[in-house]
Amino acid sequence: MKPHLLLAGSVVLALLLLPPSAQAQDLLYEPRIPAFGGSGVNTSFLFQSANAQNPYDGSRSFGFRDDPLQDFEQQLQRRVLDQISRQVIEQRFGDIDLTQEGTFNFDQFTVDVTPGPSGISIRVFNKQTGESSTIEVPRF
Repeated sequence: MKPHLLLAGSVVLALLLLPPSAQAQDLLYEPRIPAFGGSGVNTSFLFQSANAQNPYDGSRSFGFRDDPLQDFEQQLQRRVLDQISRQVIEQRFGDIDLTQEGTFNFDQFTVDVTPGPSGISIRVFNKQTGESSTIEVPRF
């Protein structure tokens, strides 16, 4: 075999094995949501997708649990306990005026009351653990 044919054949074979040239195109953003300019055809797909992810099935009402009578009973118990706790606090500590600045010392707690232009700041300090908590009561 002649060397120039062998060289020409190997060049042709190498050219055939080379990958074709890469082609590119411009990227184009198309919104999916119709409210942002997307196609209206996507509306039903997006609505079905949202419903599939929604954990609320609509079978229960927001106002009551399973039994309105049970809900009423629990609400009545809370009101009675609230009234009893108010009476106990008033008998034990007297009438505490939270509109005046002051410090109230109890057995395990110290309560600092600081009224301000935006509301009342109440700081409760636990003497045993050293923890404190601040409650902000806004003015309306």
